Amino acid sequence: MKQLYSKYFPTPQFLAMSSYSLDISDQSIKYGQLNLTKNGLKLGTYGTVKIPKGVIESGKILIKDQLVKVLKELKKKENIKFVRVALPEEQVYLFTLSLPKIEGSDLREMILLQLEDHVPLLAIDTLFDYDILSEKDNSFFIEVVAIAAETINSYMNAFKESDLVPVAFELEAQSIAESVIPRGEKNTVMIVDFGEARTGISIAVDGKVIFTSTFDMGGNVFTEMIAKNYGISFSEAEDKKIFFSGNSSDSGEDLFPITLNVMAVLRDEINKHFSYWTTHQDENGKTRDPISRIILCGGGANIPGLSLYLSASFKTKVEYAKAWVNISSMEESIPNMTQRESLSYVTMLGLALGDYVV
Repeated sequence: MKQLYSKYFPTPQFLAMSSYSLDISDQSIKYGQLNLTKNGLKLGTYGTVKIPKGVIESGKILIKDQLVKVLKELKKKENIKFVRVALPEEQVYLFTLSLPKIEGSDLREMILLQLEDHVPLLAIDTLFDYDILSEKDNSFFIEVVAIAAETINSYMNAFKESDLVPVAFELEAQSIAESVIPRGEKNTVMIVDFGEARTGISIAVDGKVIFTSTFDMGGNVFTEMIAKNYGISFSEAEDKKIFFSGNSSDSGEDLFPITLNVMAVLRDEINKHFSYWTTHQDENGKTRDPISRIILCGGGANIPGLSLYLSASFKTKVEYAKAWVNISSMEESIPNMTQRESLSYVTMLGLALGDYVV
């Protein structure tokens, strides 16, 4: 859903060029921007602000005034006006359709007639956008992304009260794909976005996300297990997890056995979608292309041993996201953000690329 909002409320391109990208979750807002310099795109201002617990749950705004307060403080701190926003994945419905080519027909009207067969919403209460993924002599293969108009309106009202102007809304999973999948790659890729409280799984073909799913388990579960095992606070356990994710230790400590049970739950959840993709034919009755690799991202992905464990489980290459692959060459300049930190900002970076990629 590249330009869902701007399709209905178009904004001049020169305004969009100065926008900030906002990745809003239940716990925080990760924000930032890319600047175009004579040496290419460079990371500009970025950061994270916390959202009080209960303000947003599963992508739904429950306490608008509290969110507006957070947004106003962010606007004042960074002098923000125009924003690009990742839509909460839990509130978005994504599906594919095969529609016949009929002379004089309107694809949007044809999709509208079938919308209620695919989403648990009334068509009149739904906003949707679509992309043509492929076409044959007599049919189109179409991807549709839909969201409740009420959800969009709740975010729009919060932005309006914060004096912020959205120039685009985009599917969170697609923003991640645009950040971590090299432009032009046509392979089938699975992306696991391991956040603080939930994990998103998506599958992209030719850089386009055609499947998404989320479940309620994130990096906080690992941290809680470490805290319980060592009898330390949550913040101390988080520090220990971060240290072990980027360093070797001569102390003989090993976090892998402590977190193995949670890793197994994560593996099983990923395997449901991995196996389904591998064993089921597509909508045209053809065997799907195999998943070439699994990309890990999100702040919770920095778990010692996680990539090796998943690689052994799936016999498929598992790697951490390269957040700069479509932004800049590491040979030319080093971003002022660590590799570990960049895993938390892939959504924001993919959103920010939208200012410069049509």
